[in-house]
Amino acid sequence: MPDILVLYYSRHGSVANLATQVCRGINSVAGATARLRTVPPVAAENTPRLPEIPADGPPYATTADLAACAGLVLGSPTRFGNMAAPLKHFLDGTGTDWLSGTLTGKPAGVFTSTSSLHGGQESTLLSMALPLLHHGMLLVGIPYGEQALSATRTGGSPYGATHFAPNVGDTTPSADEARIAQHLGRRVAEAALRLEGWAR
Repeated sequence: MPDILVLYYSRHGSVANLATQVCRGINSVAGATARLRTVPPVAAENTPRLPEIPADGPPYATTADLAACAGLVLGSPTRFGNMAAPLKHFLDGTGTDWLSGTLTGKPAGVFTSTSSLHGGQESTLLSMALPLLHHGMLLVGIPYGEQALSATRTGGSPYGATHFAPNVGDTTPSADEARIAQHLGRRVAEAALRLEGWAR
């Protein structure tokens, strides 16, 4: 059964909750299963060293998770229209996987959360898509056949799933945001099953 890696960084919980919805979509596809992973925050050298295993939530991702996955869905909050530094730091350390083609030919999707409707959701999604394209991955978006994409008054984009969190406590996706995130997970899982065994 192919694993679809859902890899994210979340500061206040919005992206983590969106990741849960992506996993629900993946797990709804017969023959696919979601593997949820996160990345540690980036810290200065003079701060205390973080534990190897987080106190709660999913484990930290390793490059072994990349090798084992049949597809990848990346999530990050928006930082000035870009992905957050912890996720970028992890991706910057995947040069060996890029050289060896670990992710080549595998499907991928992206998701984000912002505190304003015009806070750079789509540019953040595109910033996460760029390294995936360099890895030779096949990007999966959200088609307008998904009705929630046209109905949403909160987050949602054809580039990937998004969540609008105007306040720190607004971490729960709206019904439309959840549906779009599930649709993204389902599409990546279905693509992975169709592409299984595809040669580079």
